[in-house]
Amino acid sequence: MTALTKYQRLECVGLWRLTANAQLREVVVGLRDTTLVLADPRSEMALSHWSLPSVERVNPGEMPALFTPGRLEDGSPSETVEVDDPEMIAALDTVRSTLTRRRPKPGRLRAVSFLLGLIFVVVFGVFWLPEAMIRHTASVLPMATRVQIGKRAVAEAARLTGSACAGDMGRQGAAALAQRLSGQGLGEIVVVRDGVSGAVALPGGIVVVSNALILGAEDAEPLAGFIVAALLRAKIDDPVIALLRHAGLMATIGLLTSGHLPDKALAGYAEVLLDTPPTPLADAPLLEKFRQISLSSSAYARSLDPSGKSTAGLIAGDPFQGSSPAPILPDNDWIRLQGICAN
Repeated sequence: MTALTKYQRLECVGLWRLTANAQLREVVVGLRDTTLVLADPRSEMALSHWSLPSVERVNPGEMPALFTPGRLEDGSPSETVEVDDPEMIAALDTVRSTLTRRRPKPGRLRAVSFLLGLIFVVVFGVFWLPEAMIRHTASVLPMATRVQIGKRAVAEAARLTGSACAGDMGRQGAAALAQRLSGQGLGEIVVVRDGVSGAVALPGGIVVVSNALILGAEDAEPLAGFIVAALLRAKIDDPVIALLRHAGLMATIGLLTSGHLPDKALAGYAEVLLDTPPTPLADAPLLEKFRQISLSSSAYARSLDPSGKSTAGLIAGDPFQGSSPAPILPDNDWIRLQGICAN
């Protein structure tokens, strides 16, 4: 998915607000191939990255135009940026319209899904195994639905983990690390104080991590290692499948036919998720992931087992011999991330 060619590398000045209570901050708004980048005008450091398909105009027809990358549970915008540059506004509105036209029509998709589901139930109802239905449903879920389910799982887990840490500067650090690892399927990093050991991947590329991983490390390498391992597990064992197994067959059929998962389907899922030990990973595919992102595996291995006995293969096979070619996260972003749970 790319922006229209005539708008590539378009930039203007805007006023950014990270949260509803935060002060407005002047930023450079840059339209890129797949993202909208908000950067500090002095240091040129990226402060936030918005995925173009998620950008929404909050006040159509009004000026200055107000855009957001998403909405909170109460329907209010999350972070926002004010733009009064006519060319940037036209570009964002055009890209938004283009993406909307290309998006599958929900009503039509749901009708077709319901029809197919009904045929399967009637014709093959006697032989259809719940596991096959679960795997089929997981295979056809669009990313937007996966992200929605993942966010609901985070909310369900909050009973055990507490609310996600949301320090303003810390969220910037988490966003920077998420951007750095986006090529591995990472969409969002959620940091919690309790209940999680290491990192756990949820549907939609959401990874929940323990704040202990951040506070107990000198740099971001061990944390990045835990996130990469969690994403590899999610690639091998789709977290949507585990969630649908917990939800049950009827909830799975409902999701397939209507695109909605009942609230009660997630009840008790947090206990199952957090009590299940992580699946062991073979060294070879994990080392390949570390090589792809130019990250030493030794820091992760030592954090996992300080003695190095159970992780000797990751240490011996380290593609960078214990020292990454470059920091996985700049020092200033790492310092920000360390304070994410300070509030």
